[in-house]
Amino acid sequence: TSREGRQLNLIGAYSSTINKRLLSDLRPPYGSKHLPMDGVELDHVTKVIAHHPRYLEHYFNTQNFVMHCDGPLPFEYRSYIAIMAASRHKCTYLVNLYEKEFLLQGGDRSWLKGLEYIPAKLRAISDINKILAHRPWLLNKEHIERLTKGQNSWSLAEVVHAIVLLAHFHSLSSFVFSCGLTQELDTSSQKIENNNIVVLQKTELEQPIGQEALGQLQPAPPQGTEVTVDALMQRMKKLSEKSTECCTESELSTRFKNVEMQAAELPAASSTRSDGQAEVPQQIGRFVDDPNFTYQDFARRGAENIPQTFRIQDYSWDDHGYSLVNRLYNDVGFYLDEKFRAAYNLTYYTIAGRTNVDTSKFRRAIWNYIQCIYGIRHDDYDYGEVNQLLDRSLKMFIKTACCFPERITKPDYDSVLVELQHSEKVHVNLMILEARNQAELLYALREIMRYMT
Repeated sequence: TSREGRQLNLIGAYSSTINKRLLSDLRPPYGSKHLPMDGVELDHVTKVIAHHPRYLEHYFNTQNFVMHCDGPLPFEYRSYIAIMAASRHKCTYLVNLYEKEFLLQGGDRSWLKGLEYIPAKLRAISDINKILAHRPWLLNKEHIERLTKGQNSWSLAEVVHAIVLLAHFHSLSSFVFSCGLTQELDTSSQKIENNNIVVLQKTELEQPIGQEALGQLQPAPPQGTEVTVDALMQRMKKLSEKSTECCTESELSTRFKNVEMQAAELPAASSTRSDGQAEVPQQIGRFVDDPNFTYQDFARRGAENIPQTFRIQDYSWDDHGYSLVNRLYNDVGFYLDEKFRAAYNLTYYTIAGRTNVDTSKFRRAIWNYIQCIYGIRHDDYDYGEVNQLLDRSLKMFIKTACCFPERITKPDYDSVLVELQHSEKVHVNLMILEARNQAELLYALREIMRYMT
């Protein structure tokens, strides 16, 4: 069809542009205004990600595969699931984007009136959407079983496709808010306020994303803060030289529990409502069941029935999740794996203008702290490093971006990692996106495996 032809042409334009830059081994410095997608019309999320072309290729390949290539789910289901996922975090930017995509795919316009207008089969995914978005450790094999039995049953391949989409758009909502991006405006000059974030004018949004145009979210670094990054570099260097052999299994476990409990006691950015109820814009509310179901800390002190820690040595992406997801939804594991690795390993050996810096310790601390928030423990990791490398403000930002991204405001963004350049903050937010995405998939795929056995 002509629509498929347009998609293929756009995909070709994206891919050829990316590959030309990659083949020439272009490595733009952080903050570069010269993006790898010149001449191609992109949505604003992609423009921001384009600061990191090595990652962008894998992000785009994955999103294209799950949204536009052959797969278990109909195309209109895919767009609608994206809407449902983004609505859990009130991400009007993504909801608007995929409402348009849904209609372009030939979707029934009446479905956009709300969940009560969609087929019973599609609505059945709503419960898993809610749990994965906010408390993925509550998912169990009975949720999978309910979907695959009965009159409007899902195939296991369809369930996996839906879960991949849900995890992708939950975590992408985190990225949208944590980078200061919001909905694209229909009007040309009006500013609106949404969830305490002022949306840029359309004329501003249409600028190339450079230092000035990336949401204008960060003021000039305050004077006298260089010691912070210098101290971080010294700590990374010291940790790299230190042997972890002295740590017993018991000590490593204790350090994890300490960080986990500290994460639970650390407040996220506060809601604007004094009654603690979730305020959901009308546009979003029609796509949301149980709006007051939100994140609760995994390991609250004094809480009864604390869930069991998810141990990577028992179920990991590399050893278990990758092969299972590939078996049920051909090749998607390959694309996801490449994207996870690109985000985890991405480095320019620079930080805040310093060069030849090994940031691997800092990056691993961020990744593992994100997954710790979701109750996941990497057994071979010394979580004592988290407290040495991540300060309180960064931990608060990470927790809010993962668990309550709709609460992130300009002051939150300004107050964290103040010495880093804009694209270095984007880099941190990419790790938030992917570590969260992987955490959701680990919980879901483990329950699918349990259901199958």
